[in-house]
Amino acid sequence: MRELVIAESWYWFILIAVICYLIGCFNFAVLISHFKNKDIRDVGSGNPGTMNMTRTFGLKIGAVNFFCDLIKGGLPALAGYLIFKDCVFAGTQVHVSDFVRYYCGVCVIIGHIFPVTLKFKGGKGIASTMGLFVFSLTCEQWWYFFIAAAILVCVLIYIAATEWGSMGSLLGVSVLTIWQAVIFVTKYSQNLLNGWIIAIFGLLLLINLLTWIAHHKNIYKLLAGEEHKTTVIKHKNNY
Repeated sequence: MRELVIAESWYWFILIAVICYLIGCFNFAVLISHFKNKDIRDVGSGNPGTMNMTRTFGLKIGAVNFFCDLIKGGLPALAGYLIFKDCVFAGTQVHVSDFVRYYCGVCVIIGHIFPVTLKFKGGKGIASTMGLFVFSLTCEQWWYFFIAAAILVCVLIYIAATEWGSMGSLLGVSVLTIWQAVIFVTKYSQNLLNGWIIAIFGLLLLINLLTWIAHHKNIYKLLAGEEHKTTVIKHKNNY
């Protein structure tokens, strides 16, 4: 394992943050809706994300948008893992790739939710966050992909049964986060107070805070019984 000295490589983390933020700023919902001769920001809830795309254009278009955002959240994390997988932070046994993949993910999610290209009014980051976890967990063991896919299917079933799209998505993100956290606790059980380990858990917490805060209006509406229904079985042209 090669040791990475932050004092000598700090500029790479700035470059990673800028690149991943700009990747996050690319909004597939806006692009796809333009191909449908509409602007998703002017339709339905006005949110340029998967849920509004599904409600507006139907399940197929929503699925395409979800897949694109999933890849957007996952590929940067995978790239970070592959680049730094043979590195540890100097003086520690902490793998740089464990930190970098979620560092990449946070920057992408921030770009998705607060894109400079859309006047800082973007989507809510669920699909990109799920993509981040699916790709990152698969880095631990390749067969984890099937467990992650099963969780996504459970989320879809929950949404189909309750039509509470936002809550189902948030619960899915939370389950994936807890799973990854348990893996890291087991992996670094002898060194949990290391600064880099704490930073990794801080990134996992930040990812959840970003997605839950982005959905705060949905949660208020859900509690008040005013949340838009999200049907995944049959498209209803509500708008």
